Amino acid sequence: MIRLVRGFKDILPSDTALWQHVEVLVRELLEDFGFSELRIPILEQTELFARSIGTGTDIVEKEMYTFIDRSGDSLTLRPEATASVVRAYIEHGIYAKTPECKLYTTGPMFRRERPQKGRYRQFYQINAEVFGLHDPRADAELILLLMTIVGRLELSGAGLHINSLGCPECRPQFREALKPFLRGQTEELCSNCLRRRDKNPMRIFDCKVPTCKKAMLDAPSILDYLCETCRAHFETVKSSLDRFQIPYQINHRLVRGLDYYTRTTFEVLAEALGAQDAVAGGGRYDGLVKALGGPDQPGVGFAIGVDRLIELLAAQAQSFERRPHLFIAALGLRAQDTAFQWVQEFRMQKVRAEMDFENRSLKSQMRRADKLGVSYTLIVGDRELDDGAVVLRNMTTKEQENVPVQDLVRLVVNRIRTE
Repeated sequence: MIRLVRGFKDILPSDTALWQHVEVLVRELLEDFGFSELRIPILEQTELFARSIGTGTDIVEKEMYTFIDRSGDSLTLRPEATASVVRAYIEHGIYAKTPECKLYTTGPMFRRERPQKGRYRQFYQINAEVFGLHDPRADAELILLLMTIVGRLELSGAGLHINSLGCPECRPQFREALKPFLRGQTEELCSNCLRRRDKNPMRIFDCKVPTCKKAMLDAPSILDYLCETCRAHFETVKSSLDRFQIPYQINHRLVRGLDYYTRTTFEVLAEALGAQDAVAGGGRYDGLVKALGGPDQPGVGFAIGVDRLIELLAAQAQSFERRPHLFIAALGLRAQDTAFQWVQEFRMQKVRAEMDFENRSLKSQMRRADKLGVSYTLIVGDRELDDGAVVLRNMTTKEQENVPVQDLVRLVVNRIRTE
């Protein structure tokens, strides 16, 4: 038997109702906030991710699915969506038509990480990106949108963490202040962090190795090194969140795993997920569009990890399962043929209807109706057709009534819709 590739998973029909509920709710909110959908390919030139994410990150160094195609080009399955969205924003000249625009995208991402709870090699994200706005209130609006999604999904135990990463003007001073501290942590740091200590010391904040995380607890705070412009930007973000009564925790060790972030960065964390506790995260990336060959346009965005979100909401999955409304138990060849026609007519009226094609006994068919969890069952045989009325059974109350065959579909549809 051929099995799944390690780190990948099937999303079974019993789970897809919850996935669809999340996707519909998030899409509606995104569009309420003025976002338009952009659909991007899963394959990109490898250079796109190397230049945007950063060659010193775990993603580029160890996790990307990269291969050489028949033309000799180096291609990569997208490990994240922002770089692809920026590429499309530049390539199609969206900045010239609508420099201030809001885009969202959904779909699978790919990283060759060690499979564990909450982390898969193919995982799903919903991304929201805003271009053309320097105003810190754009950051706050995006966070408000994210926390509204969290609230609408009734996601319990989720907390917002925020930080500022400064800008190219003030960040070098922080890096220099960080280096002496790191030189005193040689015994605690892993080999990757020791290698990054001089070239990209801020990456060490994002290391998941327990000894590294512990070593960085007393590290200097970047918030002490912000320039006046970055400080004012962060203060406005905080005051805007306060205005909408969005609780948050300032976390000066929050840097995210990508090199392109500047100024505001944020994450939504859920303790129930354990070590992989980030459900969503994002931040500002003012230099990314220019770095990828576009105009000097600012950007800010977030990504929601749908797999982790679903894991937290899994206890609610039963309530979102789309069960049939109606089952038709047909006895006899003429009744079956009539039932077949009714089933299709019900479906055309947006009533989910099912029937049995095997001409089983009434007892067997009623057992199947119970198993499907339908609200109503129509019981019809050749005799009922001759009499001009069939039996409609309420599967919850067990009450039964006769329904005339003439205009049956309309009568039963109205009954189901008034439930």
